[in-house]
Amino acid sequence: MYAVFFSLKRRLVIFFAVVFFLLGAVLFRLGYVQFFMGDMLTKRAEDSWSRDVPFEAQRGDILDVNGVKLATNQTAPTVFVVPRQVENSILTAKKLSEILDVPEQQIYKQITKNSSIERINPGGRKISVELANQVRDLDLKGVFVAEDSKRYYPFGKYLSHVLGFAGIDNQGLNGLELYYDRHLSGQAGRVSFFSDAKGKRLPNLADQYVQATDGADLQLTIDARIQTIVEREMELAEERYHPDSMIAIAMNPKNGEILAMSSRPSFDPGDYKNVDPLIYNRNLPVWSSYEPGSTFKIITLASALEEDMVDLETEQFHDHGSVEVDGARLKCWKAGGHGTQTFLEVVQNSCNPGFVELGQRLGKEKLFSYIEKFGFGSKTGIDLAGEATGILFSLDKVGPVELATTAFGQGVSVTPIQQIAAVSAAINGGKLYTPKIAKQLVDSESGKILQKFPTEMKRQVISEKTSKKVRLALETVVAQGSGKGAFVDGFRVGGKTGTAQKVKNGVYMQGNYILSFIGFAPANDPQIIVYVAVDNPKDTVQFGGTVSAPIVGNILRDAQKVLQIPSIKNQVEKEYTPWLDPKPIEVPNFVGMKKSEVLTQLIDLNVEAEGEGELVFAQSPKAGTKLDAGSTVRLYFIDEKEKAKKK
Repeated sequence: MYAVFFSLKRRLVIFFAVVFFLLGAVLFRLGYVQFFMGDMLTKRAEDSWSRDVPFEAQRGDILDVNGVKLATNQTAPTVFVVPRQVENSILTAKKLSEILDVPEQQIYKQITKNSSIERINPGGRKISVELANQVRDLDLKGVFVAEDSKRYYPFGKYLSHVLGFAGIDNQGLNGLELYYDRHLSGQAGRVSFFSDAKGKRLPNLADQYVQATDGADLQLTIDARIQTIVEREMELAEERYHPDSMIAIAMNPKNGEILAMSSRPSFDPGDYKNVDPLIYNRNLPVWSSYEPGSTFKIITLASALEEDMVDLETEQFHDHGSVEVDGARLKCWKAGGHGTQTFLEVVQNSCNPGFVELGQRLGKEKLFSYIEKFGFGSKTGIDLAGEATGILFSLDKVGPVELATTAFGQGVSVTPIQQIAAVSAAINGGKLYTPKIAKQLVDSESGKILQKFPTEMKRQVISEKTSKKVRLALETVVAQGSGKGAFVDGFRVGGKTGTAQKVKNGVYMQGNYILSFIGFAPANDPQIIVYVAVDNPKDTVQFGGTVSAPIVGNILRDAQKVLQIPSIKNQVEKEYTPWLDPKPIEVPNFVGMKKSEVLTQLIDLNVEAEGEGELVFAQSPKAGTKLDAGSTVRLYFIDEKEKAKKK
């Protein structure tokens, strides 16, 4: 009896133990679900009931250095449809079709899909506010209009290659829009409403709103006032010369900040879909590379001065018109040469044989060492995509001829941004800076600076003493030499011309040049440097001093007013002011000359060309006429076959 009782008691204990264990497990599970998984499960439930109507964040503006908006946003709402909430698909498709100008059948297919939410695409994306209000007024079940925006470029084609553009989803696709996309884009928001399993909206549950986080504003070093000046001069030059392409860069030589940048052909970023990708994918100031021509002589000059291998004012050089190097005859641009001249006049006259002499004095190791120190052969590091590196001779492949041609800018390939950065170092005291175009990131709401992009000095290339000599020499180029077209009355301007032949299939092209000029002001304390290159201008004598120098002069003249650089009229050193007492110039006889021969006449006259041929058959005014410096002579060209017919 006792054994039976004990057995029963043990079973009851086990039973209740199991019951309490199971009950405890259930209570523990309920507690865990309630306190630890509650939020997660609630969110899952809400997600299964909720439908999101997204809206994009406002993309950050791109501003100039003074806060002028260069890229901003315009309101452009988007139409969404929740298919399961649409009560009459046929009627809904018909009414939306009438407003959005989209085929009714196309909309019907979208709004009858088995999906939680559909965006009417493309006809319902980024529509006008007027159309959006018309859709709202329809008050159709299941149809929603979400706030949205599209990118807007107030200045049209201005600065287009630099700014780039954003796509329909407000994602950066090109230029700064792509380079700084993660800063500009922000995070999207949404409005969520709740529906049952059939997609019907639950009336007793309030909508949820998640605010978008707008992107940061990007402030540039660009000055819209200087950019406008540059664009104006580019437009005028394009209209006059019809070049194959053009580039222009304005920079602060003291810190590498880009003040303006432009190229032709250009495009409207707001209409990029209708533009040839070969145009918008090539930001020529950083992408293109070509032989620099005589503007590269500044580097040879600075190197020779730094190594104390030339005295510009006392040493003389005799130019016969050509020089023979290792069996190759290298010609000066002026037939017959410049005769005996000081090395300062070698610089003023852009005399090729004189620079061959400087290159030979330096030797290939030293010359190419300085070329690399000035930044050639490697990317500058500017914050723009697509930068090229240029091409230099390998030192082991540099012979006497390669050394000689490199000294006057032939046989090497450089980019415009390398050119302006290097020359800035030559004139700013010898400091090579990394060019930059972004200044800082700014909170779009508060205006608080989020991040600054500091100036970066790479290295000291030459001394301040040498740099001062370079500035003075280049000032005389504008005052007395081949760069007179860039002279600005009342300001000290320095600079250098460049006329570079283009290469095609390994052969130099005839009558097809890239004409350039790089100029800076004031010459004694440079605050702005401008580089302009015009590729194959038409209806003119192709010479950097006659085409590009005046463009740079115009830009510098107006930019100095913007930068509030005071005029120094009557304060320029006397030895650099021969223009104050100008002498009449006797017009040469150009008739019978070829275009290439016209270039050999270093005269202070502007030359305009008419006709397609290579031979001058008439001129106005006639030979022997005396004109003031800067006057215009018109030359009429004809080909030799036409001349023979007229005879």
